[in-house]
This record gives sequence, C-alpha cells and structure tokens, in this order.
Amino acid sequence: MKFDYLITGAGIAGCVLAERLASQLNKKVIVIDKREHIGGNCYDYYNSAGVLIHKYGPHYFRTNLKHVFDYLSNFTDWHYVYYRVKAMVDGKLLPIPINLDTVNELYGYDFSSNELKKFFKINMVRVDEIKNSEEAIVSKIGRELFEKIYKAYTLKQWGVEPKELDVSVCERIPVRTNRDDRYFTDKYQAMPKYGYHKMFENMLKHPNVHIMLKTNYKEIKDDIRCKKHIYTGPIDEYFDYIYGRLPYRSLRFEHETLDVEFYQPVSQVNYPYDYDFTRVVESKHITGQKHHKTTIIREYPSDEGEPYYPVPAAKSRTIYERYRRKAERLKDVHFIGRLAEYKYLNMDQVVDRALRLFEALHVMEDDGKLNVFPGVSDGY
Repeated sequence: MKFDYLITGAGIAGCVLAERLASQLNKKVIVIDKREHIGGNCYDYYNSAGVLIHKYGPHYFRTNLKHVFDYLSNFTDWHYVYYRVKAMVDGKLLPIPINLDTVNELYGYDFSSNELKKFFKINMVRVDEIKNSEEAIVSKIGRELFEKIYKAYTLKQWGVEPKELDVSVCERIPVRTNRDDRYFTDKYQAMPKYGYHKMFENMLKHPNVHIMLKTNYKEIKDDIRCKKHIYTGPIDEYFDYIYGRLPYRSLRFEHETLDVEFYQPVSQVNYPYDYDFTRVVESKHITGQKHHKTTIIREYPSDEGEPYYPVPAAKSRTIYERYRRKAERLKDVHFIGRLAEYKYLNMDQVVDRALRLFEALHVMEDDGKLNVFPGVSDGY
C-alpha cells in the first residue's frame, strides 16, 4: 500500500492533519488506530439506554482561539454550554474553582468580594519562586484551603504529592473573588451538537483518507510505503522503550444508568476524600440531550492501563528529553499530541498545534524544508 502520509492515531491531531493534508494538498493519507473507533479519547457514543456519553471521561471543549473554533465549525454545529463543577467537601457541594460562594458556604461566612481578597492575602503562603503544583496553589489561597480542596484530589488523581508535580499542572487553576461558577471562562465554550464522533467522521470523509482501525502500527509498518509519518502515540513506545518507560496516569471507568432524568446538579462532582473514585460525571448536563434516563460515570485513576495523562515531574522530564532528542533526528517522522509530546495539552491546543504543523508541512512540500516554529518541531 502506497500513501503520501501515514498517520498513527485517529485522535484530535491525527484527524485534523488527515483532513488538511487530504483536502488542501490532495495527499493520499492512511490513518491507523489500535482502537475500534476514531476520535481517540474524545470518542462518544449512545449506550444501550440511548444516552450519549463520553467513553473516556468528560471532554469539555473550550478555547479563546478563534481560528481553532472556526476550523472545527466546518465539521459540526454547536451546542453552547457553560461547564460547571462542584466538589464534595465536609459534606457540602462547593463550586469549583474556588470562588466567593465556595468560601462562604464552606466556613459559613458572608464575605464580600473585597473581604475575600483580604482573606486570601492573609492566608496565602509567600513563595519567592514557584517550583511545583503545591506552591502554585498555596501561594494563592493558603494551606488550609489547599488541603481541604486540592491536596487529596491531586494525590488521588496523579498518584504523587502535589509538591512532586510540575507547576504547570495546578498553575492553571483559577481563584475567583466573585460568584462566577463557570469552570472555564474561555470565549468559546460548546459541545459538538451531534457528538464528537460525528464531527470526526465529517473530518475524515475525504476520498483521499483511508482508515484502518484495530490496527497496531508495529504490525503493519513494513507493509505500508509512505513518504512521511505523523505519530501521535506514546513517544516511548515508538522507540521500544530504549530509555525506559515514561509514567502515564490511566483511568478505569464505571458506568451506571439510572431511571431518573438527572442524578446530580452539575456535569461533574469531584470527591477529594470520599471513595476511591475521583469524580462522577453526568454528560447530559453538557450534551443538551433530552432523555428520561441518565448515565453517570465514576472515574478511578490508576498507574496501569491505557495511557491518558503524562505525569509532569522531574524524573519523567529527564527521560522524555532523551526521547525528544532522538525524535528530532528523524527527518520524515513528526511527533504531535499529548502522548507524543509528553505534555498535558488541552483539546484546542492540540488542534492549534496540528494546524501549525500542517502549515509547516505545506511549506516543506514547496521548498523541501520544514520550518521551525514554537510548539512542534522545536521542542515537541
């Protein structure tokens, strides 16, 4: 089989690049994936009860990047929705991220916004140089709130203490002094109206795109002749773990369908202390589906199983750097995506990086050189 491009992985990056290369450059592309479906971890489907659920945990699409939103809008209509999350702390359902209502409800206060600012200022821990995730949070809200709301949840989710995690993991967590209870504040917040799977199907409809599912790259690589390879899987797996295995955090999902319209008040409830699971997700809050039943999904983090999250810590960063330097020497293989770049990327960031890699590949098709630009070829 002869193709211009082989793309390993039918997730976000793979689908975007397959669509662009096929439709804009008229390239013949083959996309392979070990799973039985396209869409990667964003895959959603209707279960036996007819409820639309996210198989691999919630995927809340949001972005401030207009070009990313405009690009995806070519393949889907949108259901606009704000995502709201609560955490069960001391027997109370509190808004997350922390805002004015979180503190007032937790402690029984009646703070104004200005009073809450003073409260944070009094309790925050002074840190000259923030070096880890624990310092990123205590420097904003103080140690007591950190331990009540974030410490146990982070330990359960990542399997390591927050002080062992890179600052990037928790630095993104906002702290608000008003009553805004949206989980995100991005300009564009929406769900694909007919689901993620339908959106990806529309992206891969081009006749130049050939798809092989339930296919392992290692098993067919010698049977496919291609000019270039785009790889979106785990980078350590690509190199047969020659420098050791990179740590990934996996998840186990427990599904339960109930004869009620809704089980909980918001799409996601976090459980920092109670139970072995980290959160309960109810997709109907964000998909907009009308159904007399609902399905909830409990998430159990694990070190074993399918890789979901790179673990950003000092030891893993050292191992990854060795793989990255080796990857840079491969002329016709390009590594992109959360697993290939070993980076905790949001969905819109992956789309953006894929679009920028396409532009670089477009230039290379014209002059034979791959342009170096931030985020892809100069650092994965």
